[in-house]
Amino acid sequence: MRTAPARLVTTISVFLAAISLLAGCGLVSSSGTFHEARLPDGQRPLDGAELVVTSKSFTEGVLLGKITATYLAAAGARVTDLTGAPGSASSRQAQLNGDADILWEYTGTGWVNYHNQTETISDPQELWQRVHEIEKRDYDLEWLPPANFNDTYAFGASTPAAERLRVKSLSDVAALPVRDRTFCVDDEFFSRSDGFIPMLQKYGIPYNDPNGVPAGNVTRMDAGVVYTATAKSAPCNFGMIYTTDGRVKNLNLVVLEDDKKFFLPYSGTAVVRGEIIDRYPELAPLLATISGLLTDDLMQELNGRVDIDGEDPSDVAYDWLKSENLID
Repeated sequence: MRTAPARLVTTISVFLAAISLLAGCGLVSSSGTFHEARLPDGQRPLDGAELVVTSKSFTEGVLLGKITATYLAAAGARVTDLTGAPGSASSRQAQLNGDADILWEYTGTGWVNYHNQTETISDPQELWQRVHEIEKRDYDLEWLPPANFNDTYAFGASTPAAERLRVKSLSDVAALPVRDRTFCVDDEFFSRSDGFIPMLQKYGIPYNDPNGVPAGNVTRMDAGVVYTATAKSAPCNFGMIYTTDGRVKNLNLVVLEDDKKFFLPYSGTAVVRGEIIDRYPELAPLLATISGLLTDDLMQELNGRVDIDGEDPSDVAYDWLKSENLID
């Protein structure tokens, strides 16, 4: 049963001051509140620390920011909550400018978007290590060891369709008769250089080929509609999804294994400015406690509580930390 909400910590005055400070980099937060709590043992390893936590604006980014702000404040830090920055650029730029201290990022984003790398590294640990080294060298940003979730592209099927077609992986899909290889994708994924058409090539079922995936087997639609179309198996058996999206669990979709490792890992990672991690070394083990508990299934559940059930990210973050006995 859900716990009663704790008193919200409001950061309005600090937030307004921060807004004027960060106006130059365009960072604007959607919410400056999180729940007050304390560690179960009453200790305050971050007593005296002043930290600015930011995040990107999509649900998972905000949730990770709220979890971090709540937990670090419980550990004694004075936290300014700047979660929900629109787009990727503003939160990233704020951290590069030294105006924000902690931001959850994704290894694939760091590799492709921030450093324009084209090599596909399928091993999550190797990709994290490569990104870690570049970011430390170029920007003095410390990418802490990644969490156990990977918010990457995948293909899903309804449970009845997966059972009927006996598919568990994309190689299984490639072995199906041509008539059953039907896909729903959005325009952006269809056009990406690391998206749909190269993926089909990797699995030996080239696009617009009568023996591969004929053009008529592919329906392009809005990303949000892909999930419901996939759940209904109409007009497609397989739809492009994100592995930690709340709709995966809500619609009982089966995530197909990318057994040829086409998609780049997007492991969630807490990134801290080097100056801050040096000043407050207690941050690393505290953030590792959070990272070690985050999985694909858990993120699907937490994201679904916000996107499907309509709960506030601050409440979801607080409830989850409480359920894990990380806060009191």
